[in-house]
Order: sequence, then structure tokens, then C-alpha cells
Amino acid sequence: MSCLGNLIWMIFGGIVNALGWLFFGVLWCITIIGIPIGLQCFKMAKLQLAPFGKDVVTTDDGGVSLIMNILWLIFGGLFMCLANLISAVLLCITIIGIPFAMQSVKIAKLSLMPFGKDVV
Repeated sequence: MSCLGNLIWMIFGGIVNALGWLFFGVLWCITIIGIPIGLQCFKMAKLQLAPFGKDVVTTDDGGVSLIMNILWLIFGGLFMCLANLISAVLLCITIIGIPFAMQSVKIAKLSLMPFGKDVV
């Protein structure tokens, strides 16, 4: 069932938002200091393409993840969060779209603070 959900998800907005994650990942990878942030953006793009059947767990990385989350929130996190929230609102128009909207809200929450999180 998650395979079908992921396929429908890609068609109705997953690819567009994943391209946003890829864009920010490439921008961050241009600088040497931003490579860890860019790699996390690529992980989030992968999650954005196929969110069904995956869970997000919190890992304890200490203060480094806090600093990275603050940088990310200022330079891209708000934009990705808003994009996912707009997707969620559009998907909630129909009853069939509600599970997809819930996945979009999950990713929007993750868009604000992606560091210190792992996708399993």
C-alpha cells in the first residue's frame, strides 16, 4: 500500500517539493562549510519523494545540530516549511487527499529543524 501511496504522492506534489530540497542542497554544497547541510537536504529530498512507510526518529547530536538547525531555519527552512504547508492545504480539499496532507505536514514540521533527525 505504501508503494501506491508514494506513487500518487509523487504525481500530486512530491516531485515539486523534492526539487526545492535539491535546489537548496546544491546551493549549500557550493560552499565547503555548507556541505553537511546540503547532504541533509538531499536526504530530505529523498524523503519528500517517498514519505509513506518511513518514520522520523530523533537522534542526540548535541549542540552541532542546534547550530545547523538555526542556520537552516534562516536560510531555507521557512521556505520549505511554507511550501509543504501550502501543499497540505491544497491536498485537504478532498477527502482522498487527507492522508497525503498529513504526510506533507509531517515533512513541513521536519523542514523547520531537520538536523538531529534520522529517517528509518
